[in-house]
Amino acid sequence: MSGSGAPGPGAAPCRFAHYFVLCGIDAESGLEPDELAVLYKWLEANLHGKSSDTADKTSAVSETSLFGQVIISLFVAGENFDQSPLRRTFKSKVLAHYPQNIEWNPFDQDAVNMLCMPKGLSFRTQTDNRDPQLHSFIITREDGSRTYGFVLTFYEEVTSKQICTAMQTLYQMHNAEQYSSVCASSSCSMDSLASSIDEGDATSLAKLQRYNSYDISRDTLYVSKCICLITPLPFMQACKKFLVQLYKAVTSQQPPPLPLESYIHNILYEVPLPPPGRSLKFYGVYEPIICQRPGPNELPLSDYPLREVFELLGLENLVQVFTCVLLEMQILLYSQDYQRLMTVAEGITTLLFPFQWQHVYVPILPASLLHFLDAPVPYLMGLQSKEGTDRSKLELPQEANLCFVDIDNHFIELPEEFPQFPNKLEFIQEISEVLLQFGIPPEGNLHCSDSATKLKNLVLSDLVNDKKNGNIPSNALNMYELLKGNETIARLQALAKRTGVMMEKMAITAPLAEKQKDGKLPCEEVELRDYKLNVQLREVFANRFTQMFADYEAFVIQAAPDMESWLTNREQMQNFDKASFLSDQPEPYLPFLSHFIETQMFATFIDNKIISQWEEKDPFLRVFDSRIEKIRLYNVRAPALRTSNYQKCSTLKEAAQSIEQRLMKIDHTAIHPHLLDMKIGQGKYEQGFFPKLQSDVLATGPANNNRWASRSTTTQRRKDRLRQHSEHIGLDNDLREKYMQEARSLGKNLRQPKLSDLSPAVIAQTNWKFVEGLLKECRMKTKRMLVEKMGHEAVELGHGEANITGLEENTLIASLCDLLERIWSHGLQVKQGKSALWSHLLQYQEREEKQEHSAESPVAVGTERRKSDTGITLPTLRVSLIQDMRHVQNMSEIKTDVGRARAWIRLSLEKKLLSQHLKQLLSNQALAKKLYKRYAFLRCEEEREQFLYHLLSLNAVDYFCFTSVFTTIMIPYRSVIIPIKKLSNAITTSNPWICVSGELGDTGVMQIPKNHLEMTFECQNLGKLTTVQIGHDNSGLLAKWLVDCVMVRNEITGHTYKFPCGRWLGKGVDDGSLERILIGELMSSTSDEELGKQCRTPPQQKSPTTARRLSITSLTGKNTKPNAGQIQEGIGEAVNNIVKHFHKPEKERGSLTILLCGENGLVAALEQVFHHGFKSARIFHKNVFIWDFIEKAVAYFETSDQIGDNEEALLLQRSSCKTFCHYVNAINTAPRNIGKDGKFQILVCLGTRDHLLSQWIPLLAECPPITRMYEENALLRDRMTVNSLIRVLQTLQDFNIILEGSLIKGVDV
Repeated sequence: MSGSGAPGPGAAPCRFAHYFVLCGIDAESGLEPDELAVLYKWLEANLHGKSSDTADKTSAVSETSLFGQVIISLFVAGENFDQSPLRRTFKSKVLAHYPQNIEWNPFDQDAVNMLCMPKGLSFRTQTDNRDPQLHSFIITREDGSRTYGFVLTFYEEVTSKQICTAMQTLYQMHNAEQYSSVCASSSCSMDSLASSIDEGDATSLAKLQRYNSYDISRDTLYVSKCICLITPLPFMQACKKFLVQLYKAVTSQQPPPLPLESYIHNILYEVPLPPPGRSLKFYGVYEPIICQRPGPNELPLSDYPLREVFELLGLENLVQVFTCVLLEMQILLYSQDYQRLMTVAEGITTLLFPFQWQHVYVPILPASLLHFLDAPVPYLMGLQSKEGTDRSKLELPQEANLCFVDIDNHFIELPEEFPQFPNKLEFIQEISEVLLQFGIPPEGNLHCSDSATKLKNLVLSDLVNDKKNGNIPSNALNMYELLKGNETIARLQALAKRTGVMMEKMAITAPLAEKQKDGKLPCEEVELRDYKLNVQLREVFANRFTQMFADYEAFVIQAAPDMESWLTNREQMQNFDKASFLSDQPEPYLPFLSHFIETQMFATFIDNKIISQWEEKDPFLRVFDSRIEKIRLYNVRAPALRTSNYQKCSTLKEAAQSIEQRLMKIDHTAIHPHLLDMKIGQGKYEQGFFPKLQSDVLATGPANNNRWASRSTTTQRRKDRLRQHSEHIGLDNDLREKYMQEARSLGKNLRQPKLSDLSPAVIAQTNWKFVEGLLKECRMKTKRMLVEKMGHEAVELGHGEANITGLEENTLIASLCDLLERIWSHGLQVKQGKSALWSHLLQYQEREEKQEHSAESPVAVGTERRKSDTGITLPTLRVSLIQDMRHVQNMSEIKTDVGRARAWIRLSLEKKLLSQHLKQLLSNQALAKKLYKRYAFLRCEEEREQFLYHLLSLNAVDYFCFTSVFTTIMIPYRSVIIPIKKLSNAITTSNPWICVSGELGDTGVMQIPKNHLEMTFECQNLGKLTTVQIGHDNSGLLAKWLVDCVMVRNEITGHTYKFPCGRWLGKGVDDGSLERILIGELMSSTSDEELGKQCRTPPQQKSPTTARRLSITSLTGKNTKPNAGQIQEGIGEAVNNIVKHFHKPEKERGSLTILLCGENGLVAALEQVFHHGFKSARIFHKNVFIWDFIEKAVAYFETSDQIGDNEEALLLQRSSCKTFCHYVNAINTAPRNIGKDGKFQILVCLGTRDHLLSQWIPLLAECPPITRMYEENALLRDRMTVNSLIRVLQTLQDFNIILEGSLIKGVDV
């Protein structure tokens, strides 16, 4: 509750209440329709095509008398909405408010009126239920600070003859209209958001006359009126008691002990706010009232009973909704009861401590503000449901990211994908224990049959869950007595008793004398239990955050030298080291935390931490930091050792005790209400009517002579000093405030809807703010995605090839999907299904397919053509938005529209076509006009172009967000083998085969059809492709085959991989291999050189190139060989890349196969070492390979006995020789037709995996065959080089290296 700690800057008095307000019907202006609500309803009706005749009627209104105008305009509204006059919306007015204005909290008349009576005035007759109802509201100012309102609404008899006559006339018109249409079925079906209570009642005239009647001679007309207290802090219980006592004084047969002005004057001017950590007693009309305020190191004040929130939602549901709020989704609360909406909203936001909700927060959405549901931003709003309106009739503008909470039916609808709260089960278990101690069932208290629910609504509505203020009129009680024998009612009664609700309700109706006799406690027992439960539940929630973020300070980046430079550069600065923080967290927490640290509430929390260097600490932050300090004192744990062990809250007892002590021992007592200097004869008491108050005595408070003046003046002096100090910090205050607002609202699109001014101009301006906010959010999200992908910080910190994968990328992409859904739902006119984007795509697809049938539509074609020097190529993959939609539609794994839209976004992003596809989608302007209102984001041309441009920037990096998420789908692949025609036959006579492997699996061996170089196959998603095994059976005359490369393409994502070969397959040629393992590289449009320049790290490794392979086998002698220095550098680089690979988080590692066998991999680097100084490659016209040297060494080791200096060294050497021979023999006897270079590759891979290379190198360097096969200057014959090589290879000992199956298939060691 940002800024709710105290009144605004310069607030002199610490007053308990700022205003007393009276709202109701203005006798002078009479009946007026609530224009905003009528206008809204008219627009809604217009949407449904009902405007034609109504428009004519409206224009006829212009020049009629006031009375006529009321009648006609109400007739228009009634006409559209099939509502009986008693159920219509009439305008209420603020009849009086005291004082007139307060400098530090100006009175906002329109907002207060709208929130005191969100539905406007309502009328009743003597036959209707007229129980008083209590609700509360919140006004959030532009700067985020809040004011609380507490309202008691009751019914007063209408004494104005004019209003009674107007109502009778309206009824006559309404009944005549209904009678004429009673036989015809009603054509005006109502929009569900504004449907009336008696929606389907117009079925028979008898019913009409029974329900829809008002007869001035027979019926008494009542109208709603409300009294309201506006306070700086949410003292709900105290305000409720004060208003209930005030209402009792009005309805009681005896006049109150003093005039009402005395009590109102007392609470406005003579009751102070209790000081922090103290309790205060003040006096209502009949009894004292106690309130308390937490101390500076306790959790902030929260007076809304969490008991109710848990009873209404149930524990499991509440934790889910709480998680959605933490992840800043759109939360819509739905209930018939305003107070329930407020209680749930305040309850959940209270549990967020130390974080604070930063977005639109309107717990009670007045009927005239329904267009705010269109807001394309996170919000927490409450919407009043109508009796008999179910969820299916409620059409909401956007639902892709919506958490819908139907409070009355104990039901929630969650967004499709969101991570669970860490340690959720243990967390729920701990909360259950607290609830059960207080006798509250964790599953909530609404589990009862339908009939019981109906009865409960009819009869026990006051006894259950504190739905109203508890004033039960006698007739309700008699009814209750009558139903006592009913089994269902008995069960409900027991339930109410068990939860302690009933006591509170009955307490209000009990005679006052009895109450004082029994009241042993200064504070009622039920209330005390509620306070204790509240604080214990909040402690459990706060403890979770204290445990999860105990080390957050270590990751805060304090980059700015002073506040001014921090505020001016806020948008460019990174202020929290997210990557390091996440790498330090337990694995199970990561899905949730990676989302949560991207939220506005977390960003604001960190901003407050940074600002606290220069300013007084934010109260929430101060309390949170002190708790972390306490944890550190009690259990000193190294920050690096984060565990996911669940630690329960240990402060429950203390917290409950401190509240109990405050309530038992009253610290302060306010002045008693007393007689004021009033004019005689005014404010005469009349039972059932709220008197006209004397404004002169209520307009101002007494002179500063009361007992708390001295305290307030000292705090004021301190505040003044602080203010002067901050003014002299050196930064101009207005400028500073501006920067501060900008910094705080960074990433926030709109702070709060302004309730007071709702002219079309303001609504337009609000929409414009939304558009600007969406564009800004898009700019920041795309920038963040780019920085994360190719950011230089990551490279400089050694985080690999400047790319992130896995968790963080997934979080950013999910948040992009959410942003696109919000953009597509802004200003939507026609909605089908939950996803606005998918709905638009489907309508586009339908139109395009119609055109395709009539004429072959032109299709954008991919520019790239995969061509090789042989002329054999992969056929071009056509670029088509519709084709990508069909791919997604064919995926049986996805069941919902929201899921399909997300899959389509991921696929387009992976194909680098997102911007292009969306541009194509929006190019159909006729469709956009049909689907969107004029103010919608997608119809603001300039902003739309900028938005598409920001999305285009994402094409600079490679994403695998589709391939890596949908791992089980079937994908069609196309492969083509490209031979080198100049040197061999294009087609082999033997039977070739191929096996494609990727990060997620392989295809198994597939025979290639004879005389074909191209084939297509379908298999389960292989992920990123890593290797291809290619071979043949050497049959036929033309068996030898020189293969240039193999190309494989994923036909859905379009990713094409090239597997270079450049070697022969066949006996008696090259190294005699009949099969080869080829390492893949993803084909990209940028050249390797450019890629290298961009990311300042080696480009992705690939198969050894033709040139290097040919130089080894001496097919051409012209290649320049690397010198000794370059070879050693190559070894260092190859080992370094493997070390860096293992230092990345597991989910962010690339392919190890590439680092081992790729172009600059370890195998290639060791080949260079073994090749240096190798004697003439041909002996008697026969090729000699490194493997020949290896086999000679094995022959030597197997026949000779080694002579060593000491026995230990000898044993070690013998065991190394033995394993070396065993591995080489296993490779030679494997049932595979692998050539000599292939065998050397397998040996290096196995030696790396089993950490044996550093033992084998010295053996080979010292065996006699080396002198025969290597020249004097060879690297392997230089002792220093060999020792440094051994040291470099030993750095790989610490890593658990797992080899891809295709590399060592068939080799059994």
